[in-house]
Amino acid sequence: MRVIVVDDSALLREGLARILTDDGMYVVAALSSAETLAEEVDRTQPDVVILDIRMAPDFTDEGIRAAHLLRARSPAPGVLLLSQHLDAGSAWPLFADDHGGLGYLLKDRVLDIDDFLASVRRVANGGTALDPQVVKQLVSLSRPTSPLHTLSEREQQVLSLMAEGLTNPAIAQRLTVGLRTIETHVNRVFTKLGLLNEGQEHRRVTAVLAYLRDTVV
Repeated sequence: MRVIVVDDSALLREGLARILTDDGMYVVAALSSAETLAEEVDRTQPDVVILDIRMAPDFTDEGIRAAHLLRARSPAPGVLLLSQHLDAGSAWPLFADDHGGLGYLLKDRVLDIDDFLASVRRVANGGTALDPQVVKQLVSLSRPTSPLHTLSEREQQVLSLMAEGLTNPAIAQRLTVGLRTIETHVNRVFTKLGLLNEGQEHRRVTAVLAYLRDTVV
């Protein structure tokens, strides 16, 4: 798997490169800004680009703007956004299509190396990886009439993990509960949101993301 890492922090950039390399991935470029990203993508043809959202020169939305350009390419690499601070609203327009291959994680999640690496692989393979805190913020931004507000705290946790791309067994392991309990929660989430409970995991994630897109103000 070929990866480009873009982050203005040399410490984090090199740390990410080491983690990815130790896992057998090939870091084809490690950049401090998005200035030469397009050229590096053309040269190296990465499977996934890991992007800091805020970088030099303005430290505003450089990573998001770069992600929009990457998503417009054909073929487009997977894009995994990293952020020090939660601002789901600014990144959410990126999820306006159903193409997959997109993720948004808080940088704290990198500390859980196994989960981080799983997210990188998922995005590179066309899946989705959303930080649970991102989904939680999106729920708070949803319209007051949205059925999202009828979900219990546990159901919101399950929804977050579904949007993260986890399977039912993986959710059960993460929450340290039985698989049947998770299946019950998943069914309740889909019932309350009026979504079909598709058997394929990536299809149900697409349904969840579509629902969130339609209900966030």
